[in-house]
Order: sequence, then structure tokens, then C-alpha cells
Amino acid sequence: MALATMMGMMSSVKGCMGPNVYPEVPDGGWGWVVAVAFFFVEVFTYGVIKSFGIFLQDLMGEFNETNSRVSWVVSICVFIMAFTAPLSTMMSNRFGYRPVVMVGGFLISLGTICSGFATSINEMYITVGIVSGLGYCMTFLPTITILSQYFGRRRSIVTSIASSGECVAVFALVPAFTAIKDVIGWRHCMVVIGVLQMSVIVCGALLRPIIIRPKQTDADSSSSPLKEPQGKYELENELTINSVDSGVQSLSSSRTNLNNSQGGASPDKNSLAEAEVEEQQACFNKEEEDEGYGKVAAKPSEPTNASATSKLLDFSVLRDGGFVCYSLFGLFATLGFFAPQLYVMELGVSRGMSRDAAPALLSTMAAAEIVGRLSVGWLLTRLPLRKINVLLLCTVLLAGVLVAFTLVLDFWGLAVCCALYGFLLGTVCSTHIPMLAEDDVLGIQRMPSAVGVYVCIQSFAGLAGPPLGGVLVDKTGNYGSAFYSCAVGMGLGALFLGLVRPLKLGMCQGRRKGQSAESSPSQSSTDDPVDFLDVDLAGEGSPTKSNDQSVV
Repeated sequence: MALATMMGMMSSVKGCMGPNVYPEVPDGGWGWVVAVAFFFVEVFTYGVIKSFGIFLQDLMGEFNETNSRVSWVVSICVFIMAFTAPLSTMMSNRFGYRPVVMVGGFLISLGTICSGFATSINEMYITVGIVSGLGYCMTFLPTITILSQYFGRRRSIVTSIASSGECVAVFALVPAFTAIKDVIGWRHCMVVIGVLQMSVIVCGALLRPIIIRPKQTDADSSSSPLKEPQGKYELENELTINSVDSGVQSLSSSRTNLNNSQGGASPDKNSLAEAEVEEQQACFNKEEEDEGYGKVAAKPSEPTNASATSKLLDFSVLRDGGFVCYSLFGLFATLGFFAPQLYVMELGVSRGMSRDAAPALLSTMAAAEIVGRLSVGWLLTRLPLRKINVLLLCTVLLAGVLVAFTLVLDFWGLAVCCALYGFLLGTVCSTHIPMLAEDDVLGIQRMPSAVGVYVCIQSFAGLAGPPLGGVLVDKTGNYGSAFYSCAVGMGLGALFLGLVRPLKLGMCQGRRKGQSAESSPSQSSTDDPVDFLDVDLAGEGSPTKSNDQSVV
């Protein structure tokens, strides 16, 4: 009895934590649980990174180091988090999202706790920079990827709300961590943060994989069976694909079948039309396969290897000019993502603020970022706007606000700049990775394999941003100079972002022209109904039939 109860409980747990199968993108369901998990992942990943500025003076005094040397801790962390994105993508596609995120949560906690016992800044490069940085990568990317698969129409608003976790962390946790640090010291405060980060392991356990399996009609059930997942990991990583009839026949084979059936009886027009449609569909699928946009399901009689047909990492996107420009946008824009949070408190102190009031600048920035994320999510969901144009506008304005930081001299000016920066940063940060799922950049099919490449390219700016600002501060003695490099990077990012859609449209037009040029000769040879019927309806002993057989 006890054994049966235990087996029943195990079956219930397996059913609750197994893959979710839907006939179409659910736009909800278990996706809401994934959204909550992503919220807390954001709190203990990007939220902690952006709060690191509260330890800047403590680390400089403890290890007798300069601004630039201490800022390398954040830079190495951001670089490892982004540079190892392809590894995170491959591991997620191979083992599933859930185990990768859980291991990442353990690494984050381990690195942060060990940093509390570091005896030099070089040791913190390893603990926070490498160990925690790798954990951040293994938790953030898989979570946002699976969240994008659970939502379609509501993707923008849900992603915006869930990604506001980092803003909530900065708004609420910066004052809390500052108070804890003042009471128990920065070392014990790091240990407390590391213990809290263990909750990411629980968030990873909630990431149930999703399978989109369209319902079969009666006509399709006999001719196009869906391929069942062959293993555990394939089941966990089966992506949203549109099933295509795998039993497509060529036009020549349809002619043979028509002649073999009924002894040359005359086929109806619907049969001929269906044959032509199937032939065109086969050509279209072959073209998509050659371009790397997807794979057509193999015929049921042919054995398939799932690991061979699904790409763990898609480097073919680097041949897409639009994606290359979008990656360059991410590369340069990242220069302005982390340095302002690191130096804004010291900028306020240098402009006459008390050190106790300086954390209010970070809180203002975080509160405005929450509003920005929610606003852009609502805007893109409710209004028929082209999302990439909204992202471009916010990036241009963000570059202007970064320049304004260097011009203001009092608290209220800095507070206004922090509010504007937070609002615009929220709009950019909540949309630039989900934008890969839009057709203006790549599309939802290619996003899971390409997001690692995109974030890896970003990593180099994450490595250079904070130290570059620190060098400028050390050379000039003015914390405002750190914002110049951020403004230049954001401006270059806006320039490349503006080139994405024109390049995408140019590539599409060129592909259409090539297709029309290739199809025009074949149309002229197949549009003659007399020749087509002569071949299909010719008798067994006719000269036309014998000639056709000799050609075949």
C-alpha cells in the first residue's frame, strides 16, 4: 500500500513537472509560472549586478585598489555571462532548460558566497567574475528563451513585466543591502546575498518544457503522422514548428500513379491541382531547408536522428546582414547598460550629495525602469506599432540622456537624468533580446539557436564598458567623464539598429527576384495543358507514353 502510494505520488510529480503539450502557443497556462520564475531570476542576476556599486568604496578601501581595477569585477562577470552564451544555448538544447538553470543557480550562489572570503581583488575576479558570471549565463538565457515560447500575442507585455525583477531588486534591495552592509560589513553581506541567490535553483525546477503539437485533421491523420520525440532530452527541447506533410510526391510520380490507376482513366481537375500544390510546397520546403530556416519532417519510412536535424547553435545567422547589424547594435549599446549604475552614486557624491542620500539615485533609476518596461510592453501589445522602430527611438533618446549626465551639477538635475535614463533603459533592455523573435530580425524558429550568438557578441562591450569608464575617471578625476563612453556607444548602437530593417527588406526583395527568375522557365514549360494531359492520359501503347517512359 505504501509502495503504491509512493508510486502514485511520483507519477503525480512527474505529470506536474513533465512537458506541457499544446496544439498552439498557449499565451498563458504554465507560462505564467515561468514568468514568475523569470522575475526572480532577474532579481538575483541582473539585479545583483546592478547593485554592485554599493560595494565600490568598500572594495577600494579593503584592497587599496583604483576605480578601474575594482570595476573589472563587474566587467569580467558581464563578459563571462555573455561570452559563454553559446555554451548555455548548446547545453539547453542538449540537456533541457531545467537542469541548466538549476546548475547555474548553484554556481551563482557559490561564487557570491566565496567572494565574501576573498583576500584580494584578483580572487574576486574568479569568484564573482568567472564562477558567478557563468552561473548568470546559465540561468538568464534559458529562462527568457522558454518564456518566449510560451507566449505569442502577449509576449511583449509579459516579458516586460517579468524582466522588471532587476528593477525591483535595485529599488528595494539596494537600500536593504546598504543597511545590512553598514551593520555586519560587506563580507557578511555578500554571504547573505549568496544564500538568497539559492532560490534560483527552485526557479529552474519550475521551467517545464513546452511542445507545440498541432491537432491533426481526418485528412492528415493517415498521410502526415507527427514524429514522436525519441528521447527524454528531445522531448524537453522540442520547439514550436509547423508540421508539414511529409508524404509529398513529385509531379512525375503523380503521373505514374494516375496511369497505373484505373487503366488510364481520366483524372479529375482536383487531383491535378493537388499535385501541383504539393510540388510547389516541396520546392518551398526545400528552399527553406537550404537557407537554414527550418527542417521538413522526413518521410515516415526514413529513420531520422533528432540530434542531427536540430542545431545546437546556429552560426548561419552570421550570413544574415540584418542580424549582423542588430548584433553590432547590441555590442555598442551594452557600453551604456552597466557603467551608469556603477558610477552614478559616486557622481552624486562628487556633485555635493551626502553619501547616505546617494543610493536614492539608484532607487530613482530603478523605479523609472519599472515604469519603462511596463509602458513599452503595454504599448507594443495594444498598438499596431513596428517594434524595431520603437526600440530605435528609445536608443537615440537614451544616448542624449547619457550626455546630459555630464552637464548637470545638482541633485535634482541628477534625479531627472536618472529617471529618464531608467525609463528608456527599461524599454531597451526589455525588448532587445525578445526582438530576435520578431520577423524584422530573425523569427521565433531561429531565436533559440541564435540568441547565444547574439549575446556572445555583446560580451565584448560588457567587458570593456565599466573599465573604460574607470580609466576616464582615474585620468580626469571627474565621475561624469565615465558617461561619455556610454553615450558614444549608445549612439553607434542606434546607427546600426537603423540599418537592420533596410538590409532585411533588401535581402527579401533580392530573394524574391531570384525566385521569380528561376521559376519563369519552368512555368512556361508546365503551363501548357495539352502537353500535360497528353503525358498523363496517353495509353500504354501510344507514342507519347513510350517517349515519356524513355525520358524518365
